[in-house]
Amino acid sequence: MTSPPLPVALAGSELWLLPERAVYWPEQRALLVADLHFGKAATFRRLGQPVPSGTTASNLTVLDGLLERYPSERLIALGDFLHAREARDAALMQRLRSWRACHPALAITLIRGNHDRRAGDPPASLGFEVVDEPLLLGPFALQHEPHPHPDRTVLAGHVHPAFRLHGRGRQSLRLPCFVLDAAVSLLPAFGAFTGAAEIGHAPGRRIYVIGDGQVWPVGLAQR
Repeated sequence: MTSPPLPVALAGSELWLLPERAVYWPEQRALLVADLHFGKAATFRRLGQPVPSGTTASNLTVLDGLLERYPSERLIALGDFLHAREARDAALMQRLRSWRACHPALAITLIRGNHDRRAGDPPASLGFEVVDEPLLLGPFALQHEPHPHPDRTVLAGHVHPAFRLHGRGRQSLRLPCFVLDAAVSLLPAFGAFTGAAEIGHAPGRRIYVIGDGQVWPVGLAQR
């Protein structure tokens, strides 16, 4: 059973935080994801590193499920769609083209991230709109880098935020999280094979961890 989204208010808009590490914006009928890093596992395997396979298929299956559950006219990727230039192999490109063919009416926008600038834009055959940051939409500046914008609340990726929950004794658990701040808010990395950077509490900050298939608000008691 799929867990329900967690609605939150930010900059006068309602956003739904999803346990699949994505955000749905009902007002815009838009699905937002960050840091997919397609091709990262294959790039590492070519370097002789024993990393998992099947991450591309897993990521696309999750995207398919989200697009089926949440009526989306637009998919917006907040940077780092491709991991590296070495990831642009024929097998990955064909897998992405096949997936794209299943969603011909979906508008897809990629906001270039640091990895995209090195990897190059996705092939034109995928039908993406590719733009530099910021993409201004409603009250938000949609970006890859978490830099403040002079007029808008920023939604960004890049950091791959995670929060460490502490239990009894020395027990702890680090979980991916959404970080909501008045100036700059962060989405967790969507990709199945990505690292993470720990984020702590700050005045006015709201943190929501993803665990057990749900999104959970973190209380101040976790400081």
